[in-house]
Amino acid sequence: MKTVEPSTTQSTAARPTVTARALTGCRHRLALESRQPDDAAPATDVGAVLRKAAAAEHRSRVRDRLAALGPLTVVEPGPGAVERTLAAAAAGAPRIWGAVLPRSAGRSGHSELLQWTRDGYVPVLVVNHKVTDPGAGATVSPIQRWEPRTDQTRKARVHRGDAMRLAHLTRMLRDAGIASTAATGGVIGADGERILVYDVAGLLPGYDERFEDRRAILSGEVETEPMRVAECRRCPWWHQCEAQLAAVRDVGLVADPTSTRVLAAVGVRTVDDLADYAGPEPEGLGASLRDLRAQARAWVAGVRLVRRRPTVRVRRADVEVDVDMESFQEGGAYLWGTWLRRDGVDIGYRPFVTWEPVPTRDEARSFAEFWAWLMDRRAEAHAAGKTFAAYCYSQQAENRWLLASADRFAGEPGIPTRAAVSEFIASPEWVDMFIAVGDAFLSLDGRSLKKVAPAAGFAWRDPEAGGEASMAWYLVASGREPGHDDDERAAQRRRILEYNEDDVRATRVLREWMCSPAVEDLPVV
Repeated sequence: MKTVEPSTTQSTAARPTVTARALTGCRHRLALESRQPDDAAPATDVGAVLRKAAAAEHRSRVRDRLAALGPLTVVEPGPGAVERTLAAAAAGAPRIWGAVLPRSAGRSGHSELLQWTRDGYVPVLVVNHKVTDPGAGATVSPIQRWEPRTDQTRKARVHRGDAMRLAHLTRMLRDAGIASTAATGGVIGADGERILVYDVAGLLPGYDERFEDRRAILSGEVETEPMRVAECRRCPWWHQCEAQLAAVRDVGLVADPTSTRVLAAVGVRTVDDLADYAGPEPEGLGASLRDLRAQARAWVAGVRLVRRRPTVRVRRADVEVDVDMESFQEGGAYLWGTWLRRDGVDIGYRPFVTWEPVPTRDEARSFAEFWAWLMDRRAEAHAAGKTFAAYCYSQQAENRWLLASADRFAGEPGIPTRAAVSEFIASPEWVDMFIAVGDAFLSLDGRSLKKVAPAAGFAWRDPEAGGEASMAWYLVASGREPGHDDDERAAQRRRILEYNEDDVRATRVLREWMCSPAVEDLPVV
């Protein structure tokens, strides 16, 4: 691995520039962040800190792998990184890691990798999310060389942020005079196995329009207003924006962004307008007009949860098992928690866990034990002529790690085949309570378990309980974070198990409430 030595020169810019991060996400958040002093900005949430750390670890692993596969010039960060990048390019380095490009035309940016092609460089990003799925038709390249070809085993998973950043860097490479004439770029995803190749030429017109808009926001040339979008769930500014929207009774408080835009086109701009709307259903709504009007009327009435119909239904069984999985980012699923209820009697909580930092082979042991226990309860119920059901809340995460665990540990003792897992999760005995709640209710606060279970009278013992908080606890519990003694690690392990137990109890309590007369206290749409 060749390293370009630091120099004493640092590139500077005379005016604010647009980074690739500014090109995606909420326009109003960008304006707020750009116009507030650093000490006035809301604190970053723990999940964002953990995701940033995980991304840095992933980039480090990819860099080391690339260095082992062939010549790799590494530009050390810090003052003079731009000059070191240009010097490496001038020297004809085939691959440049950590490239920082000269600021130009109001842009600043860096690329994890610059890959030389026949007449210049293309940018290659390294990201900690999936960039392909099983399928066909993706254009990919081996990570050790630039050799794009169609892959009949993978299909592309395109991310807007990746696309905008590649276009941004392509413009900067052209301004620096070192770009390939083939306007392409690539992304190495979480698996680190291949480069997904993008046709950047087709992205440039949309990028240019987006760039001009974001530059105008940063320079204060245009005003922005709060608007409720998916990003609001994690945004530290949301409470401020929500208050502004509530003050004007903005329809976006109850309608999704797509519906908000469509409704505005027909003059529906407030929650009250929507509650009273009697016109035809506009084309292009993101949800049914019936649901949107019901949510508006609930908001006006001060009701957060309403029934869709008089009778609430959810699948029940003689033997019921509630399941909740805990994973650590892309590392693996370290905990499978269960709550068993048989013939109306609660048997209780049982966890299947490994405290070795994931990924670890011990994960195979804990998963195999969980699967065997679950299938034994199923078989026992069938043998006794009883019905069986296992429940989770939003099966996407559980299904992902059920299948991934079967694939990763195939052939090890007790590990089920992928076919066996697929058969189970496709059966009516695997019940997603998230879907059941969506069929039964409309909620102004969303359908997350933390939002809905309190309506059934359930409360988590730990006031900080949550998926992102548990990842911070896991760093200590697993020993990944140094500086903690055995007592501290044991305390965090107990905290995680208590949180996981509360999650499975919450789904059980919610289901009982949905089948009880108490649910009739909620108004009907």
